[in-house]
Amino acid sequence: MDLLAPGGPVAEQAAAAGIRVERDGRRLTVTLARPDRRNAMTPATWRALAAVGDAVPGSDVAVVVLRAEGPSFSAGLDRGMFGEGTDGEPGLARLAALPPAEIDAAIAGFQRGFSWWREVDAVSIAAVGGHAVGGGFQLALACDLRVLADDAALAMREPSLGIVPDLGGTSPLVRTVGYSRALEICATGRWVGAQEAAALGLAEVVVARAELDAAVDDLAGALLAAPQGALAATKHLLAGALDRSPVDQRAAERAAQVPLLRRQLGGHLGRHPDGS
Repeated sequence: MDLLAPGGPVAEQAAAAGIRVERDGRRLTVTLARPDRRNAMTPATWRALAAVGDAVPGSDVAVVVLRAEGPSFSAGLDRGMFGEGTDGEPGLARLAALPPAEIDAAIAGFQRGFSWWREVDAVSIAAVGGHAVGGGFQLALACDLRVLADDAALAMREPSLGIVPDLGGTSPLVRTVGYSRALEICATGRWVGAQEAAALGLAEVVVARAELDAAVDDLAGALLAAPQGALAATKHLLAGALDRSPVDQRAAERAAQVPLLRRQLGGHLGRHPDGS
């Protein structure tokens, strides 16, 4: 059963949270589709994203594209959450009143909507145009690759609101731009424009807004042209490279290569080099 099929439970949950999920062969496109709210997020958004992530392993999805409708990628947390709540979701005051262990468990559940983009075998691409604020910035950071429109503007506003970025964005931000720059970006809450983002390594490419979808399609097509097993193995090798010693990284390369060699050349195993 294809859990990501149109009309299926995952697609329905996503649609109820303002997210559209579409399959096209081995490509999955996840679209934030609340343009009237600038794709502001609630816990329902994060639960739906987590459900999509749960359905990706075991499928034949090789590339996941994250995009957004409207002028903004995402304005971050819906401001209604700082009051009584919105769209049937209770406000953050309700969360803050829980015992610490329950708050921790709730936030861990929210983080699941962000963590899977780098954990799955599929390569994820964020197509970012307009504002990506707070949780929106962290969602873009959750992806393996980012293509930015020239009007993109990123900001981590949580410290300015008296809280911290807690949706998994701190690690990829520091890994990409370094501790000092990450601290400056977060502590000031300032805007990072598209060109600066590219210079800092936060974007693979910057294109005109009108060319954003086409640029992402080109990148996704290039990724889909690679054998899926080799693509997934390379992703995980590179993702873990900074956490391994050089010796351990070489061992990881060997371990990844053996099954790929056997898969690619299995029909030739046992043959003499002269073909006999």
